[in-house]
Amino acid sequence: MRILNINSYYYSSSVHKQLQKSLIENEIKSITYAPLARGYIPRDECQYNKEDNVIKAECYNEIDRYIFHIKHSKIAKNIVDKFDFNDYDCLHAHSLFSNGYIAMKMKKRYGIPYIVAVRDTDLNTFFRKMIHLRGLGNKILMEAESIVFLSKPYKDYLIERYVKEKYKDLILRKSYVIPSGIDNFWLENKGSLKTLKSKKGIRLLHVGAISKRKNILTTIKAINILREKGYDVKFTIVGKVVDEGVYKDIQKFDFIKYIPPKPREELLKIYQGNDIFVMPSITETFGLVYSEAMSQGLPVIYTKGQGFDGQFEDGEVGFAVDCFDADEIADRIIEVLDDYETISSKCLHSVDKFKWDSISLKYSRIYQKITN
Repeated sequence: MRILNINSYYYSSSVHKQLQKSLIENEIKSITYAPLARGYIPRDECQYNKEDNVIKAECYNEIDRYIFHIKHSKIAKNIVDKFDFNDYDCLHAHSLFSNGYIAMKMKKRYGIPYIVAVRDTDLNTFFRKMIHLRGLGNKILMEAESIVFLSKPYKDYLIERYVKEKYKDLILRKSYVIPSGIDNFWLENKGSLKTLKSKKGIRLLHVGAISKRKNILTTIKAINILREKGYDVKFTIVGKVVDEGVYKDIQKFDFIKYIPPKPREELLKIYQGNDIFVMPSITETFGLVYSEAMSQGLPVIYTKGQGFDGQFEDGEVGFAVDCFDADEIADRIIEVLDDYETISSKCLHSVDKFKWDSISLKYSRIYQKITN
């Protein structure tokens, strides 16, 4: 089977490289086309050497990003120049609007089927803010053979809020929920069952960008509520400073320890040295850090209706919260403390759900279904 991935996000998250590697190991010929703006600089963890199965194409200007049809007409011309579509059985578009639009154009031109993934940007930028493109989004969904969501809440939210009523049943029938996997490093170095020396002394952890979207200041409000109730709370924040204003705010609190981004070997020890992972992001496509934390036995606090929500029953590996409700976040942390060892044990057991080999098999079955 021959799959052509259309993935403008390949150099912004290492998850895409791992999926492709796993597909190839499952004997699927997987080639990735990565359209980028000229002069694009990949994230640090995505500074890959040249890869034979990845075609990197700087084919539009940065300013083109603001005019959807100009940007994507340039990408469409470029992909046609680079590929013979008779060599492929299926297209895999890794976002609904940016990549799905190109896949839909290629389907119309060459008759090649495609599957499409829905990302945070599709919901919270394109559908929510670009009202003039909602019709196009529905058209891309209708033309797709299969649609992949990273979580059930994202699937439910999109279909309920943005899909036209007459299309909902059809969209639902061809929709799948497949989470992102985590690097085998975390599964090969799985932690042991955690216990608490004292329920009053809590070590909370955040791993992620220092930005408004990650909602650290609401977590701090929740910590202050806990401290008023007599809990001795320490809060470690690990990540790149994206918003200087947020960074200045966190420096005001003596119970916070800030650590710049660390390689996974050092991050492993940081996870192991804390008790609960708390990151009530305002939006989140999936959030690999929740899975990483689980691999080290840390219960997790995550946001209702965002990427990680729905992966497990509430209370199984942690709790979903209203990201703007500091009182609820504090209450859920206390609930974790009340059943800490049980939840920690379930985290260690349940994290195997995110193995890449099992996830790539789910994709393989979808490819086979739409190409047979």
